[in-house]
Amino acid sequence: MSEMTQVVAQPQSAMAQSQEDKAVRTFTVLPPVDIVEDASGVTLWADLPGVTRDKLDVSVHDGNLRIEAEAVVPMPSGLRVQHAEIRQPHFARAFSLSPDLDVTKIEANLQDGVLRLTIPRREEARPRRIAISVA
Repeated sequence: MSEMTQVVAQPQSAMAQSQEDKAVRTFTVLPPVDIVEDASGVTLWADLPGVTRDKLDVSVHDGNLRIEAEAVVPMPSGLRVQHAEIRQPHFARAFSLSPDLDVTKIEANLQDGVLRLTIPRREEARPRRIAISVA
């Protein structure tokens, strides 16, 4: 993880704190995201290492885009963990979307731990060239 990645500890119940050796602490990680905007829309890349398609949820509601995922970190059988800073990180990130974007046409692709979302601009919101006539 880079030094820019933020980690937030989820509060534990009193029972979980007393049985900390049995409980696995849950952390929410804000994944690093790159966003590029052009005339056709917005492309977003989110780093989600260890996340598989079945553990990823991308949703849009009321103009808000939400990304949630859980990483699967395989642990070889027969080994005991001596130190693990984050065992099963939970990724979460949310964005407010401009009304100029067409949320019905979002395309998502997950490859090698990188989620790419392509959000096109609505046709009426795209820049267009105005023809000038000479009188």
